Amino acid sequence: MDAKKVDRIAKRVIQTMVLMIVVLLVLILGYILVTGLSQTKLDFIFKISKAAQAGGGIRDQLFNSLYLLVLALLISVPLSLGAGIYLAEYAPDNWFTRMLKTLIEILSSLPSIVVGLFAYLVLVIKFQIGFSIIAGAMALTFFNLPLLTSNIENAFRNLPDSQREAGLALGLSQWKMIKGILLPRIVPSIITAVILSSGRIFGEAAALIYTSGQSAPILNYANWNPFSPDSPLNIMRPAETLAVHIWKLNSEGLTPDADAISAAASAVLIIVVLLFNISAHYFGEKLEQKLTAKR
Repeated sequence: MDAKKVDRIAKRVIQTMVLMIVVLLVLILGYILVTGLSQTKLDFIFKISKAAQAGGGIRDQLFNSLYLLVLALLISVPLSLGAGIYLAEYAPDNWFTRMLKTLIEILSSLPSIVVGLFAYLVLVIKFQIGFSIIAGAMALTFFNLPLLTSNIENAFRNLPDSQREAGLALGLSQWKMIKGILLPRIVPSIITAVILSSGRIFGEAAALIYTSGQSAPILNYANWNPFSPDSPLNIMRPAETLAVHIWKLNSEGLTPDADAISAAASAVLIIVVLLFNISAHYFGEKLEQKLTAKR
């Protein structure tokens, strides 16, 4: 068999594998959206009616998911950015650096239930924070740090050395070279890492059961006092997220229309994730154009 024929066969096999993945993704998303959107109404999403109070409303759960996402990213992105810059640009190649990278890889492979139990024992019990949004956000940070740090480090390492040499040749310090030349170039990689970690945050349930809790007190969205118990901005209140709500509906079986509610909630969750991904890509491209004068 000649080389060209082998190349064509390999190309067809790879294309078939990609097509299988795409078809599988479309089938999963299509089934959830078709099943769930038929059960979804605006009243189900944006306000709590009498029927919703019996188990059919997701307004507060959806807000809690978005709020937890923002808080987790505010904590994890700066930490991951600093760690990625250190590992890629400052850290020497020695045993400490290799051990640090190994620990990051181990942290990324920990099951979510283990991280949730650890956060429960340390944050909820030891430090007596209680079931709260901040405890959930800190637990989610454990998931984000390895993924974000690895992506940012690899993005820096993949940049050509000519850009570093050009910056240093102009008399820039290493930090100014990183901030002004390298960092704007890896904005798309940072956005990709944020999107990947955000998807896990939206879908995480096991760790949040032990940290942010399974209760969803009705919130007063006119109350902007972050210290008020019914304020949506209060980070010390318990918060049931949308993923936990879906799990709770299917595990307890107390709601007669649990299947319909969970299907609709799943569809809303997927749509929110898709909208977040599209928006992140759009604003990421705009930010890259602004920082690099790219058109």
